[in-house]
Amino acid sequence: MVTVFRLCFLTLLFFSPVAFSELCNPEDKKVLLQIKKDFKNPYLLASWNPDTDCCQWYCVECHPQTHRITSLLISSSVPDTNLSGPIPPSVGHLPYLETLRFHKLPKLTGPIQPTIANLTKLKELYISWTNISGPVPHSLAQLINLQFLDLSFNNLSGPIPSSLSQLPNLLSLRLDRNKLTGPIPDSFGSFKRSGPSLLLSHNQLSGPIPASLAHIDPQRIDFSRNKLEGDASMLFGRNKTTQMVDVSRNLLAFDLSTVEFPTSLISLDLNHNNITGKIPVGLTAVGFLQGFNVSYNRLCGEIPQGGRLQKFDVDAYFHNKCLCGSPLPNCN
Repeated sequence: MVTVFRLCFLTLLFFSPVAFSELCNPEDKKVLLQIKKDFKNPYLLASWNPDTDCCQWYCVECHPQTHRITSLLISSSVPDTNLSGPIPPSVGHLPYLETLRFHKLPKLTGPIQPTIANLTKLKELYISWTNISGPVPHSLAQLINLQFLDLSFNNLSGPIPSSLSQLPNLLSLRLDRNKLTGPIPDSFGSFKRSGPSLLLSHNQLSGPIPASLAHIDPQRIDFSRNKLEGDASMLFGRNKTTQMVDVSRNLLAFDLSTVEFPTSLISLDLNHNNITGKIPVGLTAVGFLQGFNVSYNRLCGEIPQGGRLQKFDVDAYFHNKCLCGSPLPNCN
């Protein structure tokens, strides 16, 4: 009898209206259905059925208590996905969104949608591996809660907005693999905290690296494969905690001899520049150096003995003016 009662209770519960009550906020659901419509109902969003709870839809995450949509994560591992066209304006009408991602969507085109600047709770914005184009909007500086901004592997062009330095909580800025031009903004030296990791490689950036970057201490710097000129020594310093620096394949020209490197360095790549001077003895104190390359420069003198500098092969040193000593041939 008890077993029958339990079965009946479970049956009633299963078929009760409470079991089918929708958690998703109706306004959020309306916005999502508009996004789907604007994208011309792609197969990728097939689970977005108006008769079901949108908190259960693919690419969507809701807050466990408020049930407002906090994440919209639209990505595809299929190269020929049929999601195409520009980012819809309706994306900017999800007021509780904390994470927005458009990733590996080669048919996503047009500019970065201006209404994204309305998402004031946004902490993470990823628009990567798409075909969006146009400038990086100045209005992104309005997203003061943003911690991660990734606009890599797109067709963005024009200058980097100096206003991005106004983002007080930014931990990582990725603008690599685009068609950006002009200088690195001098304002980037005024980032709060230690400054975000700066990944700006594979663009067409030019001019000098701002001296103001001496005031920040990013975990990672990648300015490689641009047209940057002059000094890069401000990126280093004995008191910094930077772990990775790559400024390879630029037009940099400065004396390496007097540069003081942080002992926190794990990877240093200076290859294919016009750097002169000697390799500083201080680099032998960098005990965790795993990657190192100073090839294709104009360095001279004996490679300092000690530390990890002899752990790297000839390729890390060759094509310099008169560099010598292990692992290169002995100095005369």
